[in-house]
Amino acid sequence: MSETGPTEAWTIRETTLTPDAPHTAPLRRSESVFALANGHIGLRGNLDEGVPSGMPGTYLNSLYEDRDLTYPEAGYAFPERTQTIVDAPNGKLIALTVDGERLDVRAGTLRRHERCLDLRAGTLRRDLEWVATSGAAVRVRSTRLVSFAHPSVAAIRYEVEALDRPVRIRIDSDLLANEAQPDQRDDPRASAVLDAPLRPLSHSPEVLLHRTRRSGIEVASAVTHRGTPVSTSSEPDRIRAGITTTLRPGTPLRLDKFLAYAWAEPDPVGKALADRDEAAELGFDVLLERQRAYLDDFWAGADVELDGDPQVQQGVRFSLFHVLQAGAQAGPHPIAAKGLTGNGYDGHVLWDTEAFVLPVLTYTHPACVGMALRWRHRTLNEARDRARELRLAGAAYPWRTIGGAECSGYWPAGTAALHVNADIAAAVLRYVAATGDEEFLRECGLEILAETARLWCRVAHADDDGVFHIAGVTGPDEYTALADDNLYTNLLARQNLLGAASHEGLLRAAGVSAGEIRDWRQVARGLHVPYADKRAVHEQHAGFTSLREWDFEQVKDDDYPLMLHFPYLNLYRQQVVKQADLVLGMMLHPEEFTAAEKLRNFIYYEARTVRDSSLSAPVQAVLAAETGHLDLAHDYLAEAALLDLRPGGESSGDGLHIAACAGVWIALVQGFGGFRDQDGRLSFAPRLPAHLPRLRFRLRHHESRLRVTVTPERATYEVTGDQITFAHHGSAVTLAHGQSTTLPIEPIETRPAPPSPRPPEARRPALRSPGLTG
Repeated sequence: MSETGPTEAWTIRETTLTPDAPHTAPLRRSESVFALANGHIGLRGNLDEGVPSGMPGTYLNSLYEDRDLTYPEAGYAFPERTQTIVDAPNGKLIALTVDGERLDVRAGTLRRHERCLDLRAGTLRRDLEWVATSGAAVRVRSTRLVSFAHPSVAAIRYEVEALDRPVRIRIDSDLLANEAQPDQRDDPRASAVLDAPLRPLSHSPEVLLHRTRRSGIEVASAVTHRGTPVSTSSEPDRIRAGITTTLRPGTPLRLDKFLAYAWAEPDPVGKALADRDEAAELGFDVLLERQRAYLDDFWAGADVELDGDPQVQQGVRFSLFHVLQAGAQAGPHPIAAKGLTGNGYDGHVLWDTEAFVLPVLTYTHPACVGMALRWRHRTLNEARDRARELRLAGAAYPWRTIGGAECSGYWPAGTAALHVNADIAAAVLRYVAATGDEEFLRECGLEILAETARLWCRVAHADDDGVFHIAGVTGPDEYTALADDNLYTNLLARQNLLGAASHEGLLRAAGVSAGEIRDWRQVARGLHVPYADKRAVHEQHAGFTSLREWDFEQVKDDDYPLMLHFPYLNLYRQQVVKQADLVLGMMLHPEEFTAAEKLRNFIYYEARTVRDSSLSAPVQAVLAAETGHLDLAHDYLAEAALLDLRPGGESSGDGLHIAACAGVWIALVQGFGGFRDQDGRLSFAPRLPAHLPRLRFRLRHHESRLRVTVTPERATYEVTGDQITFAHHGSAVTLAHGQSTTLPIEPIETRPAPPSPRPPEARRPALRSPGLTG
């Protein structure tokens, strides 16, 4: 549908628009790329006039509808209902009629069209010149924002100018509910299509009130305009403001549109109207100023600079911007897999929020993390109910959800993936260690840690030798299900148990017995870590290396992703890995492995990992860098950074891959930057390939701000705020406010020369590094 312009460090620019048919992949992808959100509300990047549209979308965090789940055969504890994000009333619509002809980029003559996502201003700007069949030419400029400073508010500035002669125009500015949705693609990651999910309750020229038909959530949508007098009308699903006038060249018309949403509130209408009126009184220019101020503060503590690869530089800032848009919080809310950029996965939050998104926000915008984890605490009762239903103890957090109940109908890759409990616990431990937020720990964190620890004590069992095992679970690799002793799960469960026990004093005061805490430690220290002596590698799960090898030579290039072309029964029984699993365990718990073990493990699993998940490349980049394969790390980094920006890629059409966006930061900061945080002890072992001159990133830790600059030869650390201690290649460094130090980068010991990792031939990443041939 579109082409992007030259690579720019702070903008994503679309320089042409061609009249493809609606619902094509490029159109849907651009709508995701140009989406605006603030963690509370989200607007897909649809054109102002609404046509053509791949998938219209206005999303409000946790506004969902219930749907029944059906099964060919019933089973105990199968979830009976799921939840699907609802398309809220669309206030983006501003239609223009010129001399009786409706502006449509597929008709008339489109002389110029450009859109620009400004990552510093937090706006989407559009500039087009269009000629109607009558010959009347107009220029249209619009600026759209979703406010960080005013989380319930979105605003649009719309300007029209006659270019050659006076023209008669009409503007119809709509707020439209129950907009028709296109059919979704045949992919389990796509969303269900809901027909008119909002039941009208009341309407006026200022506000619409609806209620979801089954989940019963009330939502109020308010709108007003400034700058040009308008006539307004309303009906149950629409508010329309209209302008009819004659434009003369040199005298443009400007219209500012202010939207506000309120849902799940005691008085949603009053709240929406109050927020709308506040925004309108401030005016569009003030909203722009506050948007820029918010983002200036964010980038001051989060920006990552990479010299030598401008596309990756653009990609990492684009990714961080969308992570912020997904994670910024107006209150405890989930962070969905697609953020608020689309309805993929039905708008569900998955484990990758805690495993990928929250680690990035912990060190760049920690207030977001506290809110997201408070939402997990708010849904703890649902997790307890699920644990009781499964005949387990403590809490069993859901694999997929919006409101807290388990929504996954496929239990081998849902209910059996118990590691989500440990992922949440790890996020709690990381956040508390990095921020010192003792209030959160007392109010929410302790209870989450205790209840998740209780689950592992019930699930784990001891063999005759006193070794503990966790049987029949699914790890991050969804091509290997219902396995025993998944190494990632066992390592994270150990962290969960010991992390909870480390707060023994507070837990005892809260009523947890000394005996129970003693049991947590016993199970943790006795958990089995599977290792294959004959292969001299750790096993992804017990017996993994004994499974049949996958025959990669028999798989055609268009057979990927394998899950859409092969039965799971085949995948589950062979050594083929969808995404980094054991490798992710090594990244999160490097202390459990020697350098030699990491290298052998990485090489072994590289040959079997097909990256049918967007979560894989960032993790593989980190271990490639740590084991000295810096060119391969760059290849994986680029794959992650360009995932949602490259042409094609239908999976971006229903929303961006927010965890993969976070993975770009992980690949750079934890990969080339060598950053690790073990229970609040920070360390760096940076390594940068010679063809990348400089990497610079920023971290927040308690009241300290650390700026790290890495070149292929040395690293410089600069501190503002409180004194901080960390390790550089194993040596302790302490810096106070205003101090800096420059230290050499230690080479990796390469005697004898290590073998090179070899991914499956058809799944080798695109070469990024100059001179790399194999």
